[in-house]
Amino acid sequence: MEKRFGLRLLALGLSMAMPFSLYANDTVKIGIAGPFTGANAAFGDQLWTGATAAAEAINTAGGIDGKQIQLVKADDACEPKQAVAVANRLVDQDKVVAVIGHFCSSSTLPASEIYDEADILSMATGSTHPDVTERGLPTVTRICGRDDQQATVIGDFISNTLKAKRIAVIHDKDTYGRGLAEATRGVIKDLGTETVLFDGVTRGERDYNALVTRIRAANVDAVFFGGLYAEAGTLVRQIREQGMTIPYISDDGIVDPAFVTAAGGAQYANGVYMGFPRDPRNMESSKPVIAKLESEGKKADGFTLYAYAGVEAVSAAIAGAKSHSGTELAEWLQNNRVDTVLGPKEWDSKGDLKEPDYVMYQWDEDGGYAELN
Repeated sequence: MEKRFGLRLLALGLSMAMPFSLYANDTVKIGIAGPFTGANAAFGDQLWTGATAAAEAINTAGGIDGKQIQLVKADDACEPKQAVAVANRLVDQDKVVAVIGHFCSSSTLPASEIYDEADILSMATGSTHPDVTERGLPTVTRICGRDDQQATVIGDFISNTLKAKRIAVIHDKDTYGRGLAEATRGVIKDLGTETVLFDGVTRGERDYNALVTRIRAANVDAVFFGGLYAEAGTLVRQIREQGMTIPYISDDGIVDPAFVTAAGGAQYANGVYMGFPRDPRNMESSKPVIAKLESEGKKADGFTLYAYAGVEAVSAAIAGAKSHSGTELAEWLQNNRVDTVLGPKEWDSKGDLKEPDYVMYQWDEDGGYAELN
């Protein structure tokens, strides 16, 4: 703890000692960290599409106090060790003033420690594990909700809407997937639904038939999967191929058309439920952005607009706080509302959004998804 405190003081001291050198450049570097390669690269594409659109809009309007935003792409492939390497590079070589990311909680947890040591603001885009903001790190924020909040909505849907009494809860053994699975299991237990099978799959594996056989033998009413689209899609396809038509429920880790591809087509993804915040594509605040993206042949799926909003929020903090100190930027966000493409956003003292708004969605026969009424 003393080492961390000393490094933070050193970073703050340098910031106060050299204010003119920090602002002498004509650009403000912001890192965009996420999985740009690997099985979850579709999410990285979403982040980059949203972030670059936001930076372009802000730069066109004059930038941040006249300085242009320069984005730095940082690929962690949703691998914790690679995330640490990426974080060190962003801090030591790229000299970013803030980071939008990472996406996977297992990457955000170690990477944010590095940013915090350097007094650099980080704003996670898809990392919903509670520990991201429960560690008391003053520079850590996020533009998404938390597993415990999402689990409450998903669990209520499973127990009170689907009326499931016996369920299989499966996860991908990762920080995010297992954490959400455990949280959901706790919620449905309190609501009277029994988890008769709790098990994990290994990321990258593509033969879950032995597990599917166990799911069938357990005589469950539904299956919940905590994790990302590659494994979620594979599992639902093999469940359907074995003739089971029971409800399949997952999370915001499948909110990309890549889920349909992983499932082997819309015929297998059709009917799958998932939790995700209210669809930003339906908000008045997002319509001009979506129209511009579509005019460029781009989509606003999944976390695209979350990355856009993250760049907006970080830019507002830099302009408002007149600082590059991550601690000061986080404090500014905790005391100011930011109007974003996702509507007005406010943060609490932990760095969490004050009003995450999870709802349930369902995938359809055309390979799209929509909110449930």
